[in-house]
Amino acid sequence: MTHPYHHHDPSARPEFHEETGGAADLPRDIALEAKDLYKVFGSGAGKVVALKHATFTVKKGEFVAIVGPSGSGKSTLLNLLGAIDRPTSGKVIINGVDIFSLGDQEIATMRNKLIGFIFQSYNLINRTTVLRNVELPAIVMEIGKEERRNRALKVLEVLGIKDKANFKPTSLSGGQQQRVAIARSLMNNPAILLADEPTGNLDTKTGNEVFALLKMLSHKFRMTIIMVTHNPELAAATDRAIYVRDGGIEKEVRNL
Repeated sequence: MTHPYHHHDPSARPEFHEETGGAADLPRDIALEAKDLYKVFGSGAGKVVALKHATFTVKKGEFVAIVGPSGSGKSTLLNLLGAIDRPTSGKVIINGVDIFSLGDQEIATMRNKLIGFIFQSYNLINRTTVLRNVELPAIVMEIGKEERRNRALKVLEVLGIKDKANFKPTSLSGGQQQRVAIARSLMNNPAILLADEPTGNLDTKTGNEVFALLKMLSHKFRMTIIMVTHNPELAAATDRAIYVRDGGIEKEVRNL
């Protein structure tokens, strides 16, 4: 059986085409759809409803914040959107693919092709170089050495740290390490970037710089980004904020 994600060819990417003036006039397609997501942990008396009836769509090129207090369900939601965990019920559709209708191996392949992850703690491999860290998703996809090197250098250049390619992550500042993590997430030109508190380990100034990079990727290159944050100022600077409380979506706010 052929699934739509098999046609997502990362071989010529990342392309990083800037959006032109006319693009905004075109109808924007849906990058992701969450349908009635429900997640229960445990069973019987120990049952905890972590997420209930979460339904929303994200358009291609949209920058969406998921906001809520600790324990509200926002990280559970992000894990379901990224197919790191399966929902108890409900669907996540990315680029037309109902991802939880796939087998585990197909989900792993789809995740590497269609989703880029950015973590609060960077999750870099300190024993190897920045360049090698960025290349990792393309290595998994068995993309040739020269092509993946060229692609990684191009992404690092876009993010302003090409000169750090041969450094080890431990020699970089926190902000530079997060740029490396963002570069890695872009390697297979994903349909969606999922960022879990990407500024959480950074001081305010550096965090704002990293956030500005994400906004640049969204607006200039039309990347679709879903970011979990507890920072109301950052949430207000995205296209739309989805507020989560007690496992449910409390409200959605479109930012002007």
